[in-house]
Amino acid sequence: MKIIDLEPGDPRLTDDLLPVLRELRPHLTEDLFRSILAEGGSQGLRFTAAYDGDGACVGAAGWRIVANTYLIRKLYVDDLVTAATARSSGVGHALLAHLEDHARAAGCTTLSLDSGTQRTDAHRFYFRERMAVTAFSFEKPLV
Repeated sequence: MKIIDLEPGDPRLTDDLLPVLRELRPHLTEDLFRSILAEGGSQGLRFTAAYDGDGACVGAAGWRIVANTYLIRKLYVDDLVTAATARSSGVGHALLAHLEDHARAAGCTTLSLDSGTQRTDAHRFYFRERMAVTAFSFEKPLV
């Protein structure tokens, strides 16, 4: 497996990563994804892709480094998804380990993410990865 941090403007963002990301975020069109890349890039949004031995993208992670008053500096994972055809093959673990290396190198105190309450399979994975539930996430729709 090969893990690659994709730079802004890299065509692999839409050609390789987006189809995998859409397994988690089916509402993303290519145009919407491009607009998110444009706006999110200035907010630190980055993407990392995992490729199998045949060169197919089998995992995607969207992430950013965030400074706040609670954790001081953390690596926040916006998206973490393994292609359905590659689940339970170590892709998610490899992506998280890669992101943890980024977090440590950047002086982060924590790696964190939110996961929908209905995603019980993902929760089992996060617990196996030694992650803990430390807070509730609240939201209020505005549209």
